Amino acid sequence: MKITYSVILWPFSMILLSDESQASQTEVRFNFTGQNHSSIPADIDKDVIILDLSYNQVTLDARDRKVLQMYVLLIELYLIENNVIALHNNSFGNLSNLEILNICRNAISVIQRGAFVGLKKLKQLHLCQNQITQLDPGTFVPLKKLALLNLQGNLISSLEVPQVFHLELIILYGNPWDCSCRLFTLQSWLNTSNVTLEHENITMCSSPDLSRSYSIKTVPYQAECRLKFSSVVTENLYENFMSVSNSTFNSPLNSTTNPEHERIGKSWAFLVGVIVTVLATSLLIFIAIKCPIWYSMLLSYHHHRLEEHEAENYEDGFTGNMSYLPQTPEEETTVIFEQLHSFVVDDDGFIEDKYIDTHELQKEN
Repeated sequence: MKITYSVILWPFSMILLSDESQASQTEVRFNFTGQNHSSIPADIDKDVIILDLSYNQVTLDARDRKVLQMYVLLIELYLIENNVIALHNNSFGNLSNLEILNICRNAISVIQRGAFVGLKKLKQLHLCQNQITQLDPGTFVPLKKLALLNLQGNLISSLEVPQVFHLELIILYGNPWDCSCRLFTLQSWLNTSNVTLEHENITMCSSPDLSRSYSIKTVPYQAECRLKFSSVVTENLYENFMSVSNSTFNSPLNSTTNPEHERIGKSWAFLVGVIVTVLATSLLIFIAIKCPIWYSMLLSYHHHRLEEHEAENYEDGFTGNMSYLPQTPEEETTVIFEQLHSFVVDDDGFIEDKYIDTHELQKEN
């Protein structure tokens, strides 16, 4: 009987559960597409997860950026075809849970270096069909989990890829790519990493004229480009080191520095300090092994008991060399000779060296 009731009530319970799940989904999803909004609404549920504001007049000004900071649970944000012309620093700083950001079909021409600070979980970034001409490689450094980057349909002619990039998919077609030596770094990264270049066959070079029939991934480069590439890598390493050093030394003066950037700077400074310490220690060890002047001097300083014939040779050599000494009064010569001559013939026939301690001789006897 109990089993019969449970079987009868089971469909009703499933319906109630589905209604509750749908209600919870509608509470966190807001779709304001095509409603002519000029700013981001500030009166919606703060637990919103998906916010779609496509086809409006949003500009992402200071007021919009402040409102966005309230939606900390946001996972997906769509701002397709609005009036955004620039992405300022910390535009999405409080959206640490955001995974998808789509700002395609705007008029973005400026993206500041810290525009994406705080987006630690972002996986997809769509910046297609804007007016972007160049991108600072440091802009993408905070995006540790970025897997998809869409830059289709912009005005980008070259792109410097940051070393922290671990993308799975990148979209680059529709840009006026300059396939001179400037693009060699991008091609090297495309061919050596695990990233997939979507629509590779239509991602073509726009200049120079001889390269227009090639894809940016397969265009041939001369040896001079490879030499320039190696020099560029060296310069980038030096610039990164200097920027890290400056950020480390100037951190007490800049109280608005983002904590994430501060941690990065300190870790780099620590690594550089360890490397310098290891190199300095290795250099000191090398000098001590290869240049043992002090060691040879220490070994050369030794003495032993003089024999009688050695003392005579010493006296003969000393008197023989007296002619080379400057002429001085006789008294002074005698005094100097007496000071230098410190050998006395003992009764037992041995020469006594005043330098040797008598206590040591007694111990030996």
